[in-house]
Amino acid sequence: CVVLWGFTAILGKLIALAALPLVWWRMLLVSGALLLARSFWRGLRSMSGRLVWIYAGIGVIVALHWLTFYGSVKLANASVAATCMALAPVFISFVEPVLTRRRFDATEVAFGLAVIPGVATVVGGTPSGMRLGIAVGALSALFVAFFASLNKRYIGDSHALTVTGIEMGAGALFLTLAGVLVAPGADMFALPTPRDATLLVVLAVGCTLLPFALSLVALRQLSAFSASLAVNLEPIYAILLAIVLLGEQRELAPTFYVGVAIILAVVFTHPLWTSRGDRRAHIEDAAPR
Repeated sequence: CVVLWGFTAILGKLIALAALPLVWWRMLLVSGALLLARSFWRGLRSMSGRLVWIYAGIGVIVALHWLTFYGSVKLANASVAATCMALAPVFISFVEPVLTRRRFDATEVAFGLAVIPGVATVVGGTPSGMRLGIAVGALSALFVAFFASLNKRYIGDSHALTVTGIEMGAGALFLTLAGVLVAPGADMFALPTPRDATLLVVLAVGCTLLPFALSLVALRQLSAFSASLAVNLEPIYAILLAIVLLGEQRELAPTFYVGVAIILAVVFTHPLWTSRGDRRAHIEDAAPR
């Protein structure tokens, strides 16, 4: 999932469309593809109306996340937008316990906050003209906290492709209304160029449909925090791809990459710390009393 998501920022930079039509086409293509799948309809028939509405609401949040994420790509660059996603664990460590009705985990909060120095260093290595892109990217990370935590709370035994289809369809409908009401003059519904159309299909299928559905399956086994912290590897893949494909290293200071290194250190330390605690608890439980 994470490797595939690493390409999303790159494709967002390569596609000439503005953020709103880009996300609209992305969600429309994914939901349209899922309407053709029998498993989508089978899962929908077994789902309560209440859950359908809940997933539709989550889909609106997903749309807002992608809208602000690609807004960050356009305002700054792919590396900056992807790195801002490292703020998601900070927000999730506070949001998930409230939405899933579990206790706050001091370790999750500590590791979430440990990402902040890295993000601050990243900001220091970014040109001032890209700072608005950082702010929009941080807002995008906040939306991640909400939809990841809500998905964790409600996913249960729901079919992953059905949930994905509902969320993508609701997001596309929301953006359609937004395009008509908020930006009626925008060429949102214009057909993309052949090049953009090809990239949109790659984005919709390879970088959206497959990893999004897989991530919902993974959430059954992981907390939203753990999943999001693992997704912090996305900036690493995105930055490497941006260097190779877009030459973005010329736009950023060395301190930007120092901040990325700090974030990466937190990403790898968290699972090691967690597994150490689990091993210790297992040994204590197995000890004779």
